[in-house]
Amino acid sequence: MTRQLILIEGLPGSGKSTIAKMVSEILIEQGKKVRLIQEGNLDHPADYDGVAFYSAEEFRSLLDTHEACKDILESRATAYQDGFLIPYRKIREEFGVIFPDHVVQEIFRKDIYELPFEQNVKLITEKWRSFTENVISADDDSITIFECCFIQNPLTIGLVKYNQSREENVRYVLELERIVKPLNPLLIYIHQKDLAYTFDKAIQERPKEWSDGFIQYYTNQGWGLTKGYHGVEGTVKVLQARKELEIEIYQLLKIEKHWLDNSEYNRAACQMELEEILKG
Repeated sequence: MTRQLILIEGLPGSGKSTIAKMVSEILIEQGKKVRLIQEGNLDHPADYDGVAFYSAEEFRSLLDTHEACKDILESRATAYQDGFLIPYRKIREEFGVIFPDHVVQEIFRKDIYELPFEQNVKLITEKWRSFTENVISADDDSITIFECCFIQNPLTIGLVKYNQSREENVRYVLELERIVKPLNPLLIYIHQKDLAYTFDKAIQERPKEWSDGFIQYYTNQGWGLTKGYHGVEGTVKVLQARKELEIEIYQLLKIEKHWLDNSEYNRAACQMELEEILKG
């Protein structure tokens, strides 16, 4: 059965982006056609980034409120089921200050990853289903590589944002597994033992805006808020809870999977292990 999908997962700072690129390079060297989709891709084929969902009534109200942006919104929004998808980040990139910050911030409140859990699950699973159907129907033997949207994103909203039950979080990811099974997927999970070290490394390497936003997101809502966690230490505790659930889900998954221990990063050793995993 031809492999058409590779999933790269792991906690922040574990090396997902680096490993995803290495996997892509190895496959290209093997003569494979590869499509690498990394975190933050605004045209993600199976997920949403910078996209809001408005019901038809909410969309009409938005147009009435922001008359100056009406033409832009009508031309860029996509009718979807009983409402509209608004790719507000792409619109901002295209139109700049003509599409002002206050409108972006208002639309952000309806971002698909700000919606209630049940609505998010519905929209995301439908997007994955559409992706799988498109791959199956296309006459294309390329391999798609996804970075961190298969386990990370469901648990980010399910555990971190809304503190849903273990059962709900597990069910979310297992449903995605069921959807992509026809693509003969391979999951590579990157494991880091020392979460505090890994997160501190991520803080040092990334802009302060990232770490401030990450800490706020992880401690001011969901699991972190329920436990009364604060700051870097509290964020690490939430990450630990997420790690434990990710490991549990990893063990439940029945697709082909490989555990990549990246605690002591060694590029040469990583390269050799990945080449072995990707043989054939």
